[in-house]
Amino acid sequence: MLIFFGGDLLNRMMSDYKVETVDDGVQEFYVEFHGPSGSPYHGGVWRMRVELPDAYPYKSPSIGFVNKIYHPNVDEMSGSVCLDVINQTWSPMFDLVNVFEVFLPQLLLYPNPSDPLNGEAAALMMRDQCTYEQRVKEYCERYAKPEHVGASSEEKNSDEELSGDEEHASSDEEMVGEPDP
Repeated sequence: MLIFFGGDLLNRMMSDYKVETVDDGVQEFYVEFHGPSGSPYHGGVWRMRVELPDAYPYKSPSIGFVNKIYHPNVDEMSGSVCLDVINQTWSPMFDLVNVFEVFLPQLLLYPNPSDPLNGEAAALMMRDQCTYEQRVKEYCERYAKPEHVGASSEEKNSDEELSGDEEHASSDEEMVGEPDP
């Protein structure tokens, strides 16, 4: 059964969020999501990719982080989210507001290291909570600032490939060789 999910309805439902549609469609769009207060993610801003299946709301949306986040239940490379309520126990009673106001904040406030997509983050969280939280904050500083949500993942990946690790990047003061006569 195909349910029409108009852009007007989408805008009203998500009125508290910055939403950017893809090709003026309503099935694929980006949402700006802020880390919840009371968590090491507070102050972070993420660009979330949302894809609605044809059977939405009877079938769950696909949700993923575009810019990097350090979290046991988020795949660092793809941004995929491991969240039972989205992946397994979705109900048509839920909507996108639930995802962004309840489910994702709860995921960031209460990570589940026993069901990881990022094994390194899960192991660090279980072994050393303080170091884990410091790493989360480092990722927020490096990848989750307001200026990071505007660039697409393709743009960021090509920038990273070009510049490589910041520690190894050359500066303007370095000289490669002798100047030409």
